[in-house]
Amino acid sequence: MSASFEPPREHRHPTLWAVSDLHIGHTGNKPVTESLYPATPDDWLIVAGDVAERTDDIRWSLDLLRKRFAKVIWVPGNHELWTTAKDPMQVFGRSRYDYLVTMCDEMGIVTPEHPYPVWNEGGGPATIVPMFTLYDYSFLPEGTATKAEGLAVARERNVVATDEFLLSSEPYATRDAWSRDRVAATRKRLEDLDWMTPTILVNHWPLVRDPCDAMFYPEFALWCGTTATADWHTRYNALCSVYGHLHIPRTTWYDDVRFEEVSVGYPREWRRRKPYRWLRQILPDPLYPPGYLNEFGGHFQITPEMRENAQRIEQRIKDRRFR
Repeated sequence: MSASFEPPREHRHPTLWAVSDLHIGHTGNKPVTESLYPATPDDWLIVAGDVAERTDDIRWSLDLLRKRFAKVIWVPGNHELWTTAKDPMQVFGRSRYDYLVTMCDEMGIVTPEHPYPVWNEGGGPATIVPMFTLYDYSFLPEGTATKAEGLAVARERNVVATDEFLLSSEPYATRDAWSRDRVAATRKRLEDLDWMTPTILVNHWPLVRDPCDAMFYPEFALWCGTTATADWHTRYNALCSVYGHLHIPRTTWYDDVRFEEVSVGYPREWRRRKPYRWLRQILPDPLYPPGYLNEFGGHFQITPEMRENAQRIEQRIKDRRFR
């Protein structure tokens, strides 16, 4: 299968690209970031979170990209919000987020705190809406009805996100309280848009729960979003919803709206999958040719070996749950 459907270079027009989960602290991922270039001088780039954990690595990556692309739009993922012992900036919670926003502001990078830019090239006009909504533990495991029940089941099955140890919510009492505040503030800005304005909704976490159904460990959905955003893609006239976090790069449609998971992921993941390309075209609409996406909407070929490994992992998970 050919992975390319790009027009000849001399016929190219400006493109809105997206990528997420660059994770440059992992050996092998920094060269991936260094390999990212625009196709034209007027291309824009969405960076949908999880660039790195250390503030100096985040700065290096975003500075590199903003020097290459005409405009860079960034939203935070959970990894940017971690405060590790090795980070030169020991700032926590909302203060850490504010520090990163200021860093981006100094570099001319658009964040969820800036005016929304409008893409007026092919596929536009479209208002690009960078968001930071975090999660509120409402993507509950089957058979549970509350956050406490969901977390208890996840811990019982040895599924606990590192966020529980490294992502501070201060000054909020909990991460879900922070999420509720972010959702309310973001909703207000969205409501202020003209209802006919086409949008590109950008968030590190998926706006709907459906993409989480593809995960091997369904309990991890607790840390993947909030049900409060479930109708935003239709309510706010989205042409496309861009997200990352799941490390399952694919294209799906919900309510006839295109959703693009644009993650690079960890080396152990992308070396096995060999994705077609790192950057995902958002606008103009890529109009994927027949056979380009795999049966699950993925941007990689599924080999017999991958199917066998997936079946073995799935069986091990089932065996563990029914012991």
